[in-house]
Amino acid sequence: MNDNRSQRPPEQGGIEIFPIPGIPLVQPGDDVAGLIIEAAAAAGLSLETGDVLVIAQKIVSKAEGRLVRLADVTPGEEAVRLGAGGGGNTPEGAVRRAEGTGKDARVVQAVLDDSNAVVRARAGVLIVEQSSGWVCAHAGLDHSNVAPEEEETVALLPADADASATAIRGRILEETGAAVAVLISDSHGRPWKMGTVGVCIGCAGLPALWDQRGLTDLFGYELVASEECIIDELCAAATLVMGQSSEGRPAAIIRGYRRPDAADAPARSIQRPAEKDMFR
Repeated sequence: MNDNRSQRPPEQGGIEIFPIPGIPLVQPGDDVAGLIIEAAAAAGLSLETGDVLVIAQKIVSKAEGRLVRLADVTPGEEAVRLGAGGGGNTPEGAVRRAEGTGKDARVVQAVLDDSNAVVRARAGVLIVEQSSGWVCAHAGLDHSNVAPEEEETVALLPADADASATAIRGRILEETGAAVAVLISDSHGRPWKMGTVGVCIGCAGLPALWDQRGLTDLFGYELVASEECIIDELCAAATLVMGQSSEGRPAAIIRGYRRPDAADAPARSIQRPAEKDMFR
């Protein structure tokens, strides 16, 4: 256990959250940091040292070329098996519908190609451990907010969102002189509650968890199990102003958050090891 008994929580005042409007549709190879800096300036916003910049995963994935054309995907035996082979083919014979999940077998294959393991498969849902370690539906693969192409295209999660956050943070420091924290956010469902929530899959410049074990409560009792997931809380808050559909605001600035005295850590550090997961 960390000995935090001499530490006190930082005195938090209010925080402000500013969505950044005017970020154009991102294309493979685009400079995400540059686009955000330009859009913020056009909106009369600036990035300041101590800010937390939250960025939607989708624009990072698109800039990094994490896109899959379904026309290029040939489903393998496991994709067909997970789909149980039902539903028949399209007139072109290219798509087999999944009996178990109801998913296009090409989509199932794209999910498997970016996964370490299948956790659950049932009608409408395929839960996997994505290649970066996130346990989520369909490996985070998404059709939404991917500009329509001649062929249907889906976006994968960044290959290493922590590295992406670090690179964007470095570019912002280089271009503006502002030492901001950068969080990359995705929308995940939760096994025990309805609805999706913004969560963090990439982090640079903040502690991911604040271990409060060893601190005391208002009555002097020592905390023995309290670890606060700072980065998920910040991403969830930012998602309220960024939106999750057609808002067109894929980034937001959080100002006024006072970080605890704890070391920076990547988002991957919040992943629960499989051997400690009682439900997997």
